[in-house]
Amino acid sequence: YQCLNRLDGCIYAIKRSIKPVAGSSFEKISLNEVYAHAVLGKHDNVVRYYSAWAENNHMLIQNEYCNGGSLQSLLQKRVLNEAELKILLLQVAEGLKYIHSHNLVHMDIKAGNIFITKPQFKATQGDDGFDENYDQLDNYQAVTYKIGDLGHVTSINEPQVEEGDCRYLPNEILQDDYSSLQKGDIFSLGITIFEGNYCCLFIINIII
Repeated sequence: YQCLNRLDGCIYAIKRSIKPVAGSSFEKISLNEVYAHAVLGKHDNVVRYYSAWAENNHMLIQNEYCNGGSLQSLLQKRVLNEAELKILLLQVAEGLKYIHSHNLVHMDIKAGNIFITKPQFKATQGDDGFDENYDQLDNYQAVTYKIGDLGHVTSINEPQVEEGDCRYLPNEILQDDYSSLQKGDIFSLGITIFEGNYCCLFIINIII
């Protein structure tokens, strides 16, 4: 949910568990995400965490609101050019470097878990709104990519692996070989970059 905090006037993203979490497999993932955010603190390329609480047996997590949506949503509209892919690669790699520096691994890097923030530009003179049409602004260098959804994060030293999307995982992890989990994150990033260039073309070919 996109929510406005009445106290500070800021917009946040609120994640609410779809199902009740107490005693379910979702409880572990939800708590794991909160713990991971608490350890990681703040980095420009990781979605910022603010707070979490339980309400009516559902877990709610207050995160930074990313006004550009997810990378997956963008790729459903168009492919990324080479310059955009380089920026995406650099920024997500920086986020992974930060996560790995805390002896943690993400385990679920994919387009749906990478979020976008983009600058807000004043619209036409006399209009109090903002122009957020990224595709027409051609201002991709000002865009920031952020890693989100930390529910599968685990320790490198004592891994308790809850595998993410198997389509983005290397064969070693699928075969329960957890000796190089950091490399698994990099593999997933490589698949995501490849998808960023070819996803739309693949979809178009299917439709045709």
